Amino acid sequence: MLLLDAALKRLVRQGTLTLIEPDGRTRHYGTAKAGWPDLAMRLADKGVAGAIARNPTLGLAECYMDGRLSFEGGDVMDFVSFIRRNNPWDSGRSLDNPGLIKRWAKRARRRWDQMNHRRISRQNVAHHYDLDDRLYDLFLDSNRQYSCAYWPEGVTTLEEAQVAKMDHIAAKLALKPGMRVLDIGCGWGGLALHLHRATGVEVHGVSLSTEQIAYARTWAKREGVADKVTFGLTDYRDVEGPFDRIVSVGMFEHVGVPQFEAFFHKCHDLLAPDGVMLLHTIGRAGPPNVTDAFTRKYIFPGGYIPSLSETMAAIEPKKLMLADCEILRRHYALTLREWYRRCVEQEARIVRVFDERFYRMWLFYLAGAATGFEEGDLVNFQLQLVRNRDAVPITRDYIHREETRLAAARSDPEKVVPLRGQQSG
Repeated sequence: MLLLDAALKRLVRQGTLTLIEPDGRTRHYGTAKAGWPDLAMRLADKGVAGAIARNPTLGLAECYMDGRLSFEGGDVMDFVSFIRRNNPWDSGRSLDNPGLIKRWAKRARRRWDQMNHRRISRQNVAHHYDLDDRLYDLFLDSNRQYSCAYWPEGVTTLEEAQVAKMDHIAAKLALKPGMRVLDIGCGWGGLALHLHRATGVEVHGVSLSTEQIAYARTWAKREGVADKVTFGLTDYRDVEGPFDRIVSVGMFEHVGVPQFEAFFHKCHDLLAPDGVMLLHTIGRAGPPNVTDAFTRKYIFPGGYIPSLSETMAAIEPKKLMLADCEILRRHYALTLREWYRRCVEQEARIVRVFDERFYRMWLFYLAGAATGFEEGDLVNFQLQLVRNRDAVPITRDYIHREETRLAAARSDPEKVVPLRGQQSG
């Protein structure tokens, strides 16, 4: 209890937190302040304090998942947000406050986790993306976009924000009918189908998730475009080109730093000489770091969030020019909070499909991720890469013009490039 007490004294400054020990005794932290919550954390047994002190993130998560830890005055999102808000990334304070030995262990762990050889990559992808499809049906939008949405002014719903994200990507790719597009890490196929629907391009998507590829193929067949939008259960290293455009959304986080140069080398070779690539990935505003123990164990084994510096270090030797770099800061926080809200609404169904422990794990994951974008060093990178510096216009005006055109086309069906086999109405 002494270690947890010392940690909470360090972490809680504004707002109040009451720690309720198993025997009913209480400890109080922080100072009441307008705009800050008054929360309580209840420990069910004496072992909880030690578990959290030994490994703050993993210990807190597992005790919450097992029902040994509960919150009052708010839920897990409120608590995680409260701690992170008290210790924002730009304050320079660490939530874990690791010592020298722990810092050395983290560096060693970072190198080991990022190997991501072919067999391990497939296993890691299956761990997260081959979950029961009913889970994703409960909180994703109708286009099944499991990545950061884009929230321009006036956009208020998740569905609108995900379409805006796909339009934003389409505009940066400067697509034209008939172009061949490769989607690396295509998910359930929503982006590939949208790009074809909006611009008339032909898209080939690849993923290592058996469930996602089966879903995507069925979706393309149902839409009547299976000859124009195809999908393969293929490692990106085995794809053959060339392609006019390459897009990769939410996949780079699974590549691993030792494979970064190989990834961009392959992308260079797959991209036509006048081609354009758009890489959309979670990134760090700070220097290279490690994946936290909870995420590594339960959510994305082998996953790693790159810094811009290590990403660019892998791009530069591969004769790919960075033509545009956009940093999306709070967009994923808005997306994750909407996913969280939807999951809370669907608690009974998620528990029925999985169990209570899984439901709590999923909420902890979404809460930690959302607050990481709000108060931590997490952002999203959108990197536009070219082999030929003249592959896109020299100003960014074309991006806005194309987004406007795509939005207008949706409001006027006669302007939309139709899906083959799809009837209007």
